[in-house]
Amino acid sequence: MTPERESTRERTPAGATATTRTRARLDQPRPPRRRFLPEYDPEAFGRLSERIARFLGTGRFIVWMTVVIIAWVLWNIFAPRDVRFDNYPFIFLTLMLSLQASYAAPLILLAQNRQDDRDKVNLEQDRKQNERSIADTEYLTREIAALRIGLGEVATRDWIRSELQDLVKELEERENGHRKHVVFPAERSRGRDVDDR
Repeated sequence: MTPERESTRERTPAGATATTRTRARLDQPRPPRRRFLPEYDPEAFGRLSERIARFLGTGRFIVWMTVVIIAWVLWNIFAPRDVRFDNYPFIFLTLMLSLQASYAAPLILLAQNRQDDRDKVNLEQDRKQNERSIADTEYLTREIAALRIGLGEVATRDWIRSELQDLVKELEERENGHRKHVVFPAERSRGRDVDDR
């Protein structure tokens, strides 16, 4: 048997309870099934339903619907009998309004479901952003506290200035005190020179 045939041949379990049914290969995709219903893009249909639901929720729709109903009623009351298409009690108008309502309700629900899904995603993103902001704020708070603790140990400009002023005063006091009691080396050397002669 060639290696190609071995790789394509499916193995069946051996033993007394072995079945001869073919097993599905998990390393290969399934062949596409035949579909009897037409396929549609759910995103495109959802966008269309949102546009329709937005239009149904506007004042413009209510005005146009009112104009159409009034024109319908007036036409079927005052038009000649042979051109009327919906005689009193306007059964065809009732049918059209119920048909419009039966389509409007699911479209509005579909649009609301899509909006709910978007709101969930936005809320999750907001929650994650808030968590990051809280973590950043806590980190900055810890860093500021560490800087304050560190600044307590660092010499400030005023502290250094006061220390230098204290040192200058101390040096001036020493200098003034040594001038009274100290003999400069130049005077000593003159005395030695005189003694040496």
